[in-house]
Amino acid sequence: MYCLAIDDSLKNKIKELNYIPVGLGDNKFSEDWLRDNTGKNISQKNKHYGEYTFHYWLWKNYLDKIPENTWIGFCAYRRFWSKNITKQNKILELKNEVIQGVDDKWKNYDVILGDKIYFDHIKWIKVLKYGKISFLRNPQVIFKNKRNIRFHFDMFHGNGNLDKAIDLLPGKDREDFRNFTRNSNSYNQGNMFITKSKSIMQKYYKEVFDWLEKCENVFGFNLQGYGKARIYGFLAERFLPFWFNKYTKVIEWPVLFYDLKKNNEN
Repeated sequence: MYCLAIDDSLKNKIKELNYIPVGLGDNKFSEDWLRDNTGKNISQKNKHYGEYTFHYWLWKNYLDKIPENTWIGFCAYRRFWSKNITKQNKILELKNEVIQGVDDKWKNYDVILGDKIYFDHIKWIKVLKYGKISFLRNPQVIFKNKRNIRFHFDMFHGNGNLDKAIDLLPGKDREDFRNFTRNSNSYNQGNMFITKSKSIMQKYYKEVFDWLEKCENVFGFNLQGYGKARIYGFLAERFLPFWFNKYTKVIEWPVLFYDLKKNNEN
């Protein structure tokens, strides 16, 4: 399990979970961290790609070295895979709450994805603050169950940007993904997945990075504000559940939120 983080002080917390600490960004990290800035890499794009600079590094430098049928998973310093199917209201000790091995329920599936985030809870005050133009583009969102992925992306990452990106996808996925973003009011959270299939990972990485590279020609890197600066990571976050659900057999798994940085003093 690779645990992605942006702060060297979290190393011991991650190692206590028996996870591999991965350092992202420009901060200094000790030698105990796996980094995304060696070998063939795009670490200079971390500000815009987020977790995907490590996925690129893994794809280009290390994936072939991992033995076949080895389970590979990803989490982050604020999101972890829960050991319990039913989420707990209070976390007493993180190591007892997060998965430490392969669950028997996974054996008939190719990929594990995080449980879904739904948009029907978006408050009207946020719609009015961030989504006036998005509302005009998607007037049906007056109904909560019509607040789809497209509407949510328009609100926070630029009106029309998702549609521009979708136009750059190859024909086999373009209209399917467009329909997914317009007909789904949720997506599997966190840019997280677990799988034991290197061939699936190879195919996914090839398709998502080919697409994101084309998107760079449209959006560039002179992007202001968190919602737009990280656009490539946010595009990948919507594409990931679409692609895995279309091409693999998926089971959803609960993700718990626990910020190691805020709880680092405990």
